[in-house]
Amino acid sequence: QVQLVESGGGLVQAGGSLRLSCAASGSFASINVMGWYRQASGKQRELVATITSGYTNYADSAKGRFTISRDNAKNTVYLQMNSLKPEDTAVYYCYAKAALTGWILDYNYWGQGTQVTVSS
Repeated sequence: QVQLVESGGGLVQAGGSLRLSCAASGSFASINVMGWYRQASGKQRELVATITSGYTNYADSAKGRFTISRDNAKNTVYLQMNSLKPEDTAVYYCYAKAALTGWILDYNYWGQGTQVTVSS
């Protein structure tokens, strides 16, 4: 199994910054994709950013403001969020697509979520 533990959420004023972290642990052979999703109250969960060894992908709303990075040695993914807006308020979920040790197939895993609140 893979366990994802998030940290770094909180309350911030519009225009401010936050850095989210997510550390993966467990018995896995490899983590192919790591990323961040978010879900605002009353809305669907949406992709924010993902990262592989050679590729990053951002939602249009995140481009130019958010930066995703990954420390493969530590199995940790980060999301640097700058110029935050009230519209960014949501629960942010860490995501990983991982192949378990001894298995060919990979699976999707989710963290517990961390609240980000941006005040105006």
